[in-house]
Amino acid sequence: MLSVSNLHAGYGKVQVLHGLNLEVPRGSLVTLIGANGAGKTTTLRVLSGMIAPHSGSIHLSGTDITGWPSHAITRQGMAHSPEGRRVFPTLSVTDNLLLGGFPRLTGARARGDIDADLRRMFDLFPRLDERRQQLAGTLSGGEQQMLAMARALMLNPDVLLLDEPSMGLAPKLVEEVFATIARLKALKVTMLLVEQFAAAALEIADTGYVLENGRITVSGSASDLRDNPKVRAAYLGSAH
Repeated sequence: MLSVSNLHAGYGKVQVLHGLNLEVPRGSLVTLIGANGAGKTTTLRVLSGMIAPHSGSIHLSGTDITGWPSHAITRQGMAHSPEGRRVFPTLSVTDNLLLGGFPRLTGARARGDIDADLRRMFDLFPRLDERRQQLAGTLSGGEQQMLAMARALMLNPDVLLLDEPSMGLAPKLVEEVFATIARLKALKVTMLLVEQFAAAALEIADTGYVLENGRITVSGSASDLRDNPKVRAAYLGSAH
């Protein structure tokens, strides 16, 4: 579904990613873990076209999307729920969701039943249902995170990129976010998850990659990574 080969990228002359290789099979949940500054967010930004790669290749559903602009990658079927949520604060919850489905409204992607998908988002995120006409900027941090995820899902994406969905949230809300991700996994939504809580991410993921200084150092099934002594010591803590 999503295949990344020998990807090099960064900001100007600063190289961040050094030959990244990863695979996200259809219907799977793959997590990318690593310390702050390892290049996790940069990886998602390159995949979604926010920054251009220096070299390497990115294929989505068999199509080479390397270097494509964000709007073209979105039309091809990749949705990005970014770090920091980035909802449209002066628009209502419903309008934010409709913007997530904008390529479907313009015919750039198959339209499908947008009204049914709106109802599905409100079923999946009941708090948003209670706040349909509320301005997004007045939502709590947790509610904005739910809105960012639901907005991305309104694309009916082939691949959903989730960047630090638990960042800045209270423990109870973190549990809700991960419960929602687990429900999406059960629905066979293809996801690449970047997450600061490595233990929680590896509990629900199918496979995982460890990113250190822009390089993949360990990869494998999530259960194998949970049992890996180096991964446990570096990312999971003594309690795991």
